[in-house]
Amino acid sequence: MRRSPVIWFALLTAQAAPPADWDRFRGPNGSGVSGSDRAPVQFGPGKNVVWKTPLPPGHSSPVFAGSRIFATGLDDGRLTTLALDRATGGILWRRAVERPRQESLHKLNHPASASPVSDGRDVWVFFPDVGLLGYSGAGEERWRVPLGPFSNVYGMGASPVLANGNVILACDQSRGSFIAAWNKATGALQWKAARPEAVSGHSTPVVHRDWVIAPGSFRMDAYDASTGRLAWTAPGLPGEMKSVPVIDGNTIYIHGFNTPENDPDRLLQIPEFAEVARKHDADKDGRIGKEETPTPHSKRYFVFFDLDENGKLDQAEWNQYARTMRSENALLAFEIGGGLKWKFQRSIPQLPSPLVYRGVIYMINEGGVLTTLDAGTGKLHRQARLRGEADQYYSSPIAAAGKIYIASYTGTVSVLKAGPEQELLAANRFDEEIMATPAVVDGRLYVRTRSALYCLAE
Repeated sequence: MRRSPVIWFALLTAQAAPPADWDRFRGPNGSGVSGSDRAPVQFGPGKNVVWKTPLPPGHSSPVFAGSRIFATGLDDGRLTTLALDRATGGILWRRAVERPRQESLHKLNHPASASPVSDGRDVWVFFPDVGLLGYSGAGEERWRVPLGPFSNVYGMGASPVLANGNVILACDQSRGSFIAAWNKATGALQWKAARPEAVSGHSTPVVHRDWVIAPGSFRMDAYDASTGRLAWTAPGLPGEMKSVPVIDGNTIYIHGFNTPENDPDRLLQIPEFAEVARKHDADKDGRIGKEETPTPHSKRYFVFFDLDENGKLDQAEWNQYARTMRSENALLAFEIGGGLKWKFQRSIPQLPSPLVYRGVIYMINEGGVLTTLDAGTGKLHRQARLRGEADQYYSSPIAAAGKIYIASYTGTVSVLKAGPEQELLAANRFDEEIMATPAVVDGRLYVRTRSALYCLAE
């Protein structure tokens, strides 16, 4: 039977549907979950490579919008935003900006760590040395908002997100922490909210309805996306937050890790400031210098609590130290609105964010211990070292097409069958380090290594 032109048009339109987007750090609302119904298992630098494009060094993850891929890097001393053709990997444009300063960074951080965010057409990037920039899809700089300098002992690391027509960025630091929203078209400041409790950390927010949900020190705050008004708070978080919260149904999952001494069975008793000052304030100036601190632990973590960077801890800074050391490393499950449902406290990651997929939670800590739990109850399914060997992990796990992808710093991308058993399907070795979180879009896996972006498909 001959099909009518209308039917043919409908079929062609369905076949030519626009590709799915991975528009921010960790894809759809930071979940790390792709809607793709296929994804490769076997791949590597010389296997199942659709294309490979050299990129300047950077830890940011690629984001996708329409036919373009956006990435950032540090190229010959200049902070660079690049647009690549999704089909070929060819570079469509690159825009570089000078660094007016060089922020202090932890050795695992990078001047181009924050991932871009896109609305499917334009793109916005955050460079702590410069500020927030907006580009058109064609590479025209639309606006620039200078920000900083910042005072974060790790350096900044949170990525911008979009909500209600605004670009929203959380800037947690030793002092002066805030979250703010700028009009995505003009760069005009729409609102700014102080986060006085938040120190250090670099957790990227997520969006739920009209709320921007931003974890910080000791609590997770939800802000009205249009006004910045604090809508609700969930207490009980550790003192430093770096992972991205994940929303699944009516539950928010978030984990945080301070130090090994913040595990529940290793908590330290930190003496009151008055007692420390009486016994150890040798110069009687009412503050505690590094050499005056009473324990090796307080000396080791002194720099993290010297919030004004003057080489002394006053009472407020010492109290922050004591409060942080009372907080516990944990994965927490909250109801939307703030009520705690359950928590889990073994082998908690510091940097890699949690993944929730098909009723199972996946956590990989920096030492390679993989934990799978029941998402509804927090019941432990399995906890074991991935691939049975030690490695380092800084990127976050993602999921697609019934598979879990976990990239190690040394360059191995493990593929697991989705499920609590942690069944390994393949361990694909690249020839250089991986810090960026991979992405799966339209059946293709994208892996950014130290020097290149790979597009992979079987």
